Amino acid sequence: MRDPRLTEQRNPASTGIDRLDPLGIVDLINDEDRKIADAVGAERESIARAMAFVEAAFRAGGRLVYVGAGTSGRLGVLDAAEMPPTYGTDPSMVRGVIAGGYEALVRAQEGAEDHPADGAAAMDELGVGPDDFVLGIATSGSTPYVHGAVDRSRERGARVGFLLCTPPSPELIDKVDVVIAPLVGPEVITGSTRMKAGTATKLVLNTITTGAMVRLGKVYGNLMVDLQVTCEKLQDRGERILLELLDVDRDAARELLDRAGGHVKTALVMGRLSIDASAARRRLEEADGVIASIPGVLPT
Repeated sequence: MRDPRLTEQRNPASTGIDRLDPLGIVDLINDEDRKIADAVGAERESIARAMAFVEAAFRAGGRLVYVGAGTSGRLGVLDAAEMPPTYGTDPSMVRGVIAGGYEALVRAQEGAEDHPADGAAAMDELGVGPDDFVLGIATSGSTPYVHGAVDRSRERGARVGFLLCTPPSPELIDKVDVVIAPLVGPEVITGSTRMKAGTATKLVLNTITTGAMVRLGKVYGNLMVDLQVTCEKLQDRGERILLELLDVDRDAARELLDRAGGHVKTALVMGRLSIDASAARRRLEEADGVIASIPGVLPT
């Protein structure tokens, strides 16, 4: 019987891929990859709904928790790991959970995804609760570990979502708060969901967390003003943001950043209002971290 999962079906466009030259293989894969953005765009309303759930979780002091296995799990861990350096978040704010644990990040642990009880136990260990939003990621839609984690999260009172790349079942739609299902079609290599499905997953996760961070005021215009300077690259970026927004020279930008403890947003408020770091932090706290809500800080 033919597997009903879209991710496991054969792609008629690539049945002759083993007879192509290198350029032909590149063109075939690229033609298939062009379908990904449209498939993600078709899920825009569900992605926005998930973004709103994440924002609500953060504002309540809760967390975004990704749960996946294999490539799906690694992409969740990657997105979580990128939040602190990009937006200055606490590492606990976005968590990535992968079946098989740390070892599965660098070496496949295929059998680890087969046990729903392990997914449930991982949610118990994290102490998932009503303030959290848990997003299960399983491009095939069937990974037992992920379903176990999502089911337990619901039992513990969390809002839950599911990201997959095959048509969702009515049962799945009924049991979660939001389903995101970009239908990218069968993979070039049958079942190799690290390809189109993996790319779609990365696009969705990027959009959800980027949007949530924007909504929390961690972006001013399109500048990542809530970044914390932790390396030379971020030092340079922070200084350039201050150069552009405050019309100061490089030395003044560097001095402001130093007095702000390397926090660009604080330095911006300090420079605009001519106040010290502690006063700038108070202003930010009063405005829930949103620079645009502080009178007189920055022109539109």
